[in-house]
Amino acid sequence: MAGVRTQYARSGDADIAYRVYGEGPTDVVLVYDWGSHIEAVAEQPLFDEFVQSLARFARVLWFDMGGIGMSRSVVGGISPVESWVHDLTGVMDAVGSSEAAVVAQGQAVQMAVVAAATHPERVTSLVLLNGFARFARADDYPAGLPERTQEVYRQRIELEWGTGAFAALLGPSVADRAGVVEWWGRVERYGATPGLARARLDSILELDVRDVLPLVDVPTLVIHNRGNDFVRIGHGRYLAEHIRDARLIERDSADHWPLPEPGLLGAIEEFVTGSRSDVHDVDRFLATVLFVDVVGSTEQVSEVGDRSWRVTLDRFEETSRRVLSLYGGELEDVIGDGVLATFDGPARAIRCAWHIRDEVRRLGLEIRTGVHAGEVSRRSDSIAGIAVHIGARVAALASPGEVLATRTVRDLVAGSGIVFEERGEHALKGVPDRWALYAATS
Repeated sequence: MAGVRTQYARSGDADIAYRVYGEGPTDVVLVYDWGSHIEAVAEQPLFDEFVQSLARFARVLWFDMGGIGMSRSVVGGISPVESWVHDLTGVMDAVGSSEAAVVAQGQAVQMAVVAAATHPERVTSLVLLNGFARFARADDYPAGLPERTQEVYRQRIELEWGTGAFAALLGPSVADRAGVVEWWGRVERYGATPGLARARLDSILELDVRDVLPLVDVPTLVIHNRGNDFVRIGHGRYLAEHIRDARLIERDSADHWPLPEPGLLGAIEEFVTGSRSDVHDVDRFLATVLFVDVVGSTEQVSEVGDRSWRVTLDRFEETSRRVLSLYGGELEDVIGDGVLATFDGPARAIRCAWHIRDEVRRLGLEIRTGVHAGEVSRRSDSIAGIAVHIGARVAALASPGEVLATRTVRDLVAGSGIVFEERGEHALKGVPDRWALYAATS
């Protein structure tokens, strides 16, 4: 969802970073594990797709707990779990949310169960993903991490923090994909220094909320991956056994990260809303993705005012819709000051982009355009997939009036008469590898 920005809510003396996705009838608060950084995590298309999928049936309030990622307290250091509960209610208050389901992963599960026990009037239900009530082993808790493994993790943090090496443990099914290790290294570096990361691990090993579990009296779904070597299945089974009437789903996966898998997303939707739509039944197909963005919209709003700018944007949208229909394009979404469309062929997408550019210049507008061809996922009312992210990143690199395309597009339109000028290789934020880009000229 282009245009989503990070905001801050006040929680005592802490500034809590949060984002809001979607406008659904139900509020869902999403909180990830302690190794988080809301903006760096959002760069990864897999995580972005997970959040966007939740936002198709709910308004999602995603935040970093105090002392983690982009959220900081005045005194710094590690926040107690009670402070994290205040962070949750502070974010809800900031957006006018009176009650919400809480989807928590990893250590955030400890915060979530305390929040549900202390604020049942605000937490309507819990979805606990690969989490735990206690992380360290004890005589009465054999599921916990033994001392020798604790020391191994401490040493690995000292030696490997910031390299992304932990991706192989946290997301083994995707860690070998190009760019994932490098991306996770950025998340680690942005989120904490090695010393702070080790302090967080020590704090986690001390925290125990098992006594709170019997006090949780809201509907609870525990989802845990059987092959998860970081937080083993025994943790999830313990949660389900000690929270009244909790339901347990054990999944055949080795990942600790929640990835955008239809079965997982469908289970969450059904539990939170009471029904499961067909939105997670993914229909994958090849499409040409066209992104069109208006250039300099902020400056123009300042010049003409909000009302006049809204009229201009309405005319831009009407023009885009009309021209798209001439070239067989399908409007998928109107995003901020731009549009997303798909075509079954890249040559028509490029010619359509030229036509839109020439038409909106009569309105006094300039646009930049990105074109990419690849596999997308058709959902109920939109499209998703890495091809969509690539198209958006390419559009952001285009100059005013330029139709910028990937090599895939250039190769597919060979013989069409469209001429391309090289624009060099570029790194696309959140997308693996470097990409050769070309300006399409008539």
